[in-house]
Amino acid sequence: MSKIGLIIKREYSTRVKKKTFIIMTILGPILFAALMITPAILMQMEDDEFKRIAVVDETGVFTNVLKDTKYIAFDDVSGSYYDDATVSYNLTKAKKDLKESDYYALLYIPHTAIQSKDGEVVVYSYNSPNVGLNMHIANLVEKQTEYVRLQMLMDEFGLKETAVDSVLSVVNSNINVVTSSLGEDGSEKESFAEVNMILGYICGFLIYMFVFMYGSQVMRGVIEEKTSRIIEVIVSSVKPFELMMGKVIGIALVGLTQFLLWIILTGGIVTVAQSVVLKDYNPSKMNPQTMSVGSQLDDSGVVPDEQAMKFEKAFQSIYSINFVEIIIYFIIYFLGGYLLYAAMFAAIGSAVDNEADTQQFMLPITLPLILGLFVMMSAMKTPNGSLAYWFSLIPFTSPIVMMARIPYGVPFIDKAISITLLIGTFIFMTWFAGKIYRVGILMYGKKVNYKELWKWFKYKN
Repeated sequence: MSKIGLIIKREYSTRVKKKTFIIMTILGPILFAALMITPAILMQMEDDEFKRIAVVDETGVFTNVLKDTKYIAFDDVSGSYYDDATVSYNLTKAKKDLKESDYYALLYIPHTAIQSKDGEVVVYSYNSPNVGLNMHIANLVEKQTEYVRLQMLMDEFGLKETAVDSVLSVVNSNINVVTSSLGEDGSEKESFAEVNMILGYICGFLIYMFVFMYGSQVMRGVIEEKTSRIIEVIVSSVKPFELMMGKVIGIALVGLTQFLLWIILTGGIVTVAQSVVLKDYNPSKMNPQTMSVGSQLDDSGVVPDEQAMKFEKAFQSIYSINFVEIIIYFIIYFLGGYLLYAAMFAAIGSAVDNEADTQQFMLPITLPLILGLFVMMSAMKTPNGSLAYWFSLIPFTSPIVMMARIPYGVPFIDKAISITLLIGTFIFMTWFAGKIYRVGILMYGKKVNYKELWKWFKYKN
């Protein structure tokens, strides 16, 4: 065991001192923290540029309907561009005048905006309009269009026009679907499928990336030592199996160290950002329970849109996720998946003389990993489906697929079976790869195929 420990120490110390390890350890947390805090920063940023919008309204029903806000004002210029000769509006001249005017944009409302079910209005601007402006215009035009159509319908049936407001107040509704996860102890916790899907994808993809990246490092390390003939000196004082295990475990600790540093540094950056950059961020100012879908902008120009409300609520739900559980299972499946595949990568590295010769042996190893990615996509949509269930138990795909299912909630018995099978398969694969490794590590100048590998496996000690 002392010899394995020395090999582990050598592999670990040489790799954590490399520039690539240091650079990725620093850049990773910065990227993850940016992904977490950027939505909140964008939410609290307010567009305080005053915009005056010229309006050409062919319908004539939007006069005094387009309400001004603190940062947006509408001017109806329809009369200036009406051509009595053609009985139409000169939109070409309006767009030409926009360039020389002080208007930020030109809003064109054609007749079809209220005639067809899926009407359109056009905003012409030399500057790309922001989302808030487009949402505000869409809100106003949509509500007035509904009002006009309902009024026309009531006229057709001979109903009073004054009843339009009463009808709208009755039929307008805002239904929010809230999902609540029930625990085995009967507890309830609000959840968001969108957040679970994103978290599951990130965890599954990171497992795939780590397993493939660090498993490849094991294979390259074995090939380098074999081609440099330094392996002949090493195996004179240590058994081939001990050398393989020391290399596999040493690189596993490198990956685990980098992952833990990412967690600590990401948490630190997010905490600092919350206390400094987001100190004035108040999610409660956009409460979905007190705002309707058709609400107008408030004085600050904020649009309480339905999608914005859902995004805001989903963003808040991130902080209710049990990250401790996620991290624990991530480490378990990372180590299990890595150790399983690293043993196979080590066996391949010992069987070839250079990296180019590994291609024929890589497909059987990489195929389950790639298959796991595809099944992960299905698992994010139907986490309890039969496809996701069985592939989360199969050891060669379970590290990826199970991590995509865990954010949705997986019974403990399923996780226990999956981990047990993963550990058992890792032990068997390590024994199997070790029998190939002990022969191939000292084999030079011979093209190896699967038949030859089987002969090596059957060699007696």
